[in-house]
Amino acid sequence: MAITLPTFTPLEDSLFLTLYARARDYRRDHPILGDAAADRIVRTVDYGYDKLDIDANLILNVALRAKKLDQVASAFLGRHQGAIGLDLGAGLDTRANRLDPPSTVDWYDVDLPAVAAARESLIPRQPNWHVIGADVTEKDWLDEIPTDRPAVIAADGLMGFLTRDELISLWNRLISHFPSGEIVFNSYTRRSIWLARHAPGTKSVADLVKFPGMDDPREPEGWNPRLHLVREI
Repeated sequence: MAITLPTFTPLEDSLFLTLYARARDYRRDHPILGDAAADRIVRTVDYGYDKLDIDANLILNVALRAKKLDQVASAFLGRHQGAIGLDLGAGLDTRANRLDPPSTVDWYDVDLPAVAAARESLIPRQPNWHVIGADVTEKDWLDEIPTDRPAVIAADGLMGFLTRDELISLWNRLISHFPSGEIVFNSYTRRSIWLARHAPGTKSVADLVKFPGMDDPREPEGWNPRLHLVREI
């Protein structure tokens, strides 16, 4: 039976763009990500997916970047069996399902309260998986998360929706909260920000893009002395 979610704000609604792209990837003969859960959610939730106008390039982009972020997070959890996993702006992504972290890992999916409520109703989770409904630009949501364990922090698509100052403030709070860890995210160059605002496949989020773009992958090293570039993929 189809489920109709409450009306989302445009920012909350943006989750359907990447959700549908992951589902479309799953339906390909040779999927990159193979996210069966995304396809199940799309078939469950009543939504006008056709209006998203997703093309093959966007499907490949979303699937490839999710797979790369998964690989980095999985490798970190393999080295730190008692770590914290954090997915910022998680939407209806099922990264924890794909990674299947051990019970010694606590995994937190963070998104706006209405999206968090939708996650609770649509995505089964394990006892060590947690959902936090909060705006990541606010300060108090981190109080729910332990401070004494290394963390791997994934952010797929979030950067584009934050101003530069909001992103720097968020990263500094994360760095102060955890003793060590890695942040893995898809960055946006100035060119890709321009494309996100003008390409047909992303026209539904064009007015939501705030980040100006970042051409130098080492730029964040100037935001906090504890930040060091591990790898540009």
